Amino acid sequence: MITNDYELMTAPNSVPVKMWTYGVLVEAEAREQLLNTAKMPFIFSQLAVMPDVHLGKGSTIGSVIPTRGAIIPAAVGVDRGSKACHGARGMPQGQRRH
Repeated sequence: MITNDYELMTAPNSVPVKMWTYGVLVEAEAREQLLNTAKMPFIFSQLAVMPDVHLGKGSTIGSVIPTRGAIIPAAVGVDRGSKACHGARGMPQGQRRH
């Protein structure tokens, strides 16, 4: 369902997932990872998903995961904006380091 300027993804026993990804192909694996995260009992309010979303190790890259009474180390600073940074420099894909 598209609401306002974001897509709303929901599942039973989960917080809503608001996805600002209009025009972006979101991998099925990333969607599944987001829904799994949204079902965790310490997630607060909702998840937010940005256009650079993709499957990550431990947590979905491009997601904002608010928690209550918990910290998820895998959700902090894993990607470091590598795609945005390299793309801005015009570095050919074969020369990019992640």
